[in-house]
Amino acid sequence: MAQVLEFKLPDLGEGLTEAEIVRWLVKVGDVVAVDQPVVEVETAKAMVEVPCPYGGVVTARFGEEGTELPVGSPLLTVAVGADASADSSSVNGDSGSGNVLVGYGTTAPAARRRRVRPGGTGGAVAPSVEAVPAAAVPAAPAPVAPTPAAAPDRGPVPVISPLVRRLARENGLDLRQLSGSGPDGLILRSDVEQALRIPEPASAPTPVSSPATEGAAVRVPLKGVRGAVADKLSRSRREIPDATCWVDADATELMAARTAMNSVGTGPKVSVLALLARICTAALARFPELNSTVDTEAREIVRLAEVHLGFAAQTERGLVVPVVRDAHSRSVDSLGEELVRLTDAAREGRLTPAQLTGGTFTLNNYGVFGVDGSTPIINHPEAAMLGVGRIVPKPWVHEGQLAVRQVVQLSLTFDHRVCDGGTAGGFLRYVADCVEHPALLLRTL
Repeated sequence: MAQVLEFKLPDLGEGLTEAEIVRWLVKVGDVVAVDQPVVEVETAKAMVEVPCPYGGVVTARFGEEGTELPVGSPLLTVAVGADASADSSSVNGDSGSGNVLVGYGTTAPAARRRRVRPGGTGGAVAPSVEAVPAAAVPAAPAPVAPTPAAAPDRGPVPVISPLVRRLARENGLDLRQLSGSGPDGLILRSDVEQALRIPEPASAPTPVSSPATEGAAVRVPLKGVRGAVADKLSRSRREIPDATCWVDADATELMAARTAMNSVGTGPKVSVLALLARICTAALARFPELNSTVDTEAREIVRLAEVHLGFAAQTERGLVVPVVRDAHSRSVDSLGEELVRLTDAAREGRLTPAQLTGGTFTLNNYGVFGVDGSTPIINHPEAAMLGVGRIVPKPWVHEGQLAVRQVVQLSLTFDHRVCDGGTAGGFLRYVADCVEHPALLLRTL
């Protein structure tokens, strides 16, 4: 006889207490294997696929796409056993264990209010449930009844990626009004962009809440990645007495060295960011005070042995800071490969919470936005961040003569609790010297 087990939203780690359902990967009635991903969820840190620890037949799904659920809420129920399916007899753990997410447990905090984004199930506060008919699973307990607000035509709309769903939502486009051009009616990004280019009929009334309405205020929820960034930056400003120093540096020789490196060999091209990352690790070896954190309760400065280098990356989901683990032990080539891998994952929304946390120092290349300088806000609980502006031709006195050189502005924001201005200035000056004379790095290789 089949046994119906409930799988709850697991603890996603790093203090995360809720997640939004982005895309269901299975339907009611599907047969799932142990550890098969069943739903894609978005947290304040990343989008992750959640695997189910049970093998069997899906008998109910809890929550529509767009619903935000607290950790510990039911995600789905699975009928396991010989009566459920010939391919689903194995069970991995019980409702409180199993390989739900690599590296994370399943501790659930107290339940929090569930919210549904606009376009979901109206004002319902409980997640909707999609259940298989009771006759399909012998001896299965009845699933939770659907909420009255859930209508038959409000089910998930198939789209090619969560970014396409976000594009439609941010522009007030109802995906249910589109006919997808992909396989089996799958809605592609081009379908959404085409719909956004088509003007509304003249007779159509202008929505009161439209951003285009003159004088209307637009409220943007501080949630997801944007909310997490807001919380972290606010905490940094509250807790860290930061100060900033900056210097202009002649990067002509650094750019020439990069060109020389890329002119030989057949490996991946060396990026400026990889060179700057290597310079940072060399500077932190000389000034370890800046690779530290402050334990406010113990009133201690904790100097860290490893350098886990974070770098700012702009994505469609907003600003994220992936972390290169053990950057101090990597060569320029190794740093470059990891920077590319993490950047690609960030842009595709594939970064895990573990890849976005644990940094000890951050490198912020805001020069890619065409600006020269900035005063970075420290990525709490780190102690410093190096900012790099654009590298542009400027007049510069070189060897006693006025010349046009490739100049960059470097800025260091640091926690004044971990060191004084002398240490910060020494770090920044060493970085600038390495930019101006890359051969200095040979001493630390």
